[in-house]
Amino acid sequence: MDLKLTPVAMPTSVRGVSGLQPGASRSASAVGGGFSSELKNALGAVSTAQIESGRLQREVQLENPKVSLEETMVAIQKAQIGFQATLHVRNRMVQAYTDIMNMQV
Repeated sequence: MDLKLTPVAMPTSVRGVSGLQPGASRSASAVGGGFSSELKNALGAVSTAQIESGRLQREVQLENPKVSLEETMVAIQKAQIGFQATLHVRNRMVQAYTDIMNMQV
């Protein structure tokens, strides 16, 4: 799992929007799908890391000489960190939703 920020994941004010006229704006779909697509991509990456760590665990248990224990442990830690990060994001989103719903209008 790669945890690097890509230019698409950064806000347009940080990375700059080239090729736009002053006063023009770009929609979320033109930038790359927006928040929902980035969330789907992140969840997919976490799921892939978990599947890969499970596969490596099975291979180590079957004593496959091509799979090292170190590689397996690193994959397990990456999957665990990704899951924990996903859980924190989910908790923050639920808290933000709760805060918004409790606002007085």
